[in-house]
Amino acid sequence: MALTRLTSTAISGTLPAANINDTSISNITALPAGVGGKVLQVVTATTSTNVVSSTNVFVDTGLTASITPSSASNKILVLVSQNGTDKRTNVAYMELKLFRGATLILFPATQHNFTATNMTLTTNFSFNFLDSPSTTSSTTYKTQFMSSANNAQVGVQHASNTSTIILMEIAG
Repeated sequence: MALTRLTSTAISGTLPAANINDTSISNITALPAGVGGKVLQVVTATTSTNVVSSTNVFVDTGLTASITPSSASNKILVLVSQNGTDKRTNVAYMELKLFRGATLILFPATQHNFTATNMTLTTNFSFNFLDSPSTTSSTTYKTQFMSSANNAQVGVQHASNTSTIILMEIAG
């Protein structure tokens, strides 16, 4: 009879269902060492509703998504692709902000300067942000925009162009 030496500590097989119960699962309090950085869930939202403004006050773009982190130590990676337009007769630029609830978390340096006059110009704002919301409650992310000058009309989702926000929960 030949003997086989195990060269790995891995054990394979099936654990009988009778050995798994709610008590044993609830005793799991943390992920095993070395699993930080894994994507635990992904939420995607889009909008193609045109929103315009000609004031220098920030307004909602209509792009919003919510995620419920499974642990307060996890992070949320926010990816935004926002369509922007300018339909004005004077020089202006659009500013875009990212909020977690009512809290401003990012004012990206992606302000687009529209320099031509009497035409519609389009651009795309793309940015990402790694947030630490420190909660297990449902958390909403949204963008807001404004024109840098009164009476200079700017907008988002012009001609039904789609803007997208992606939220990824990353294991802490």
